[in-house]
Amino acid sequence: MPRTAPTATGDRAPATVPPLPCLADQAERLIALGVHERAGLSPAALRAFAADSAAASAGAAGGLLAVHPDRAPASALAPLLRRAGTPGFVVTDMGDVDRFAPLDAATPPDSPLYLLTGLDRGDHLANWSPNEALPALTAAHRTPLLLTEGIHWLLQQPTALEPNHCFMTIGSRLRKANGSLDARTPAIWISGGTGRDGRERRNAPKVGWCWAGNRHTWLGFASATTRTTR
Repeated sequence: MPRTAPTATGDRAPATVPPLPCLADQAERLIALGVHERAGLSPAALRAFAADSAAASAGAAGGLLAVHPDRAPASALAPLLRRAGTPGFVVTDMGDVDRFAPLDAATPPDSPLYLLTGLDRGDHLANWSPNEALPALTAAHRTPLLLTEGIHWLLQQPTALEPNHCFMTIGSRLRKANGSLDARTPAIWISGGTGRDGRERRNAPKVGWCWAGNRHTWLGFASATTRTTR
């Protein structure tokens, strides 16, 4: 029997994601967390990029400063996340998290630093599967976020992750040796502190995965309009 079409979850009030800090403050946040050291960049390089980008955009708000995943992989960024004072983590059965690479539809610029514009958590796609959401995003001229980009978003705006309003980052996928895609798709949500997560991780930001064909009413699909170096 064919699956029914995905439907919006109408039992939840629309959520508004708070705006991002300005680019200068985002640079300082990454420096304070030591991300620049992991990426092999100087504090001056981050500050200069943020200043140049802000000038080029004439002060337009809403851009996210991101470090290329080759410089700062998900395994290094996830523990920097915080929620209710509890650090983020990667689930135990995703030890290959850094092998999840960008799809063609989500290729970042060949630059250590870049900007994402037009971020959206994709709440309207909750209850869609990754396989259903990707073509919908493409048709809307949007690009799905990489896992590292989703983490960068939460480093700058932790309240973008809320109970029942979490998100997938389906721009990152693991390709098998035969060229086909692994069925896992990365997501970021809030741990309930059960099972292998451990009670000490209750309410922590959690990097995990879902099957590409499954639907979840509490997971949207984060996306952006552009990636640019200015």
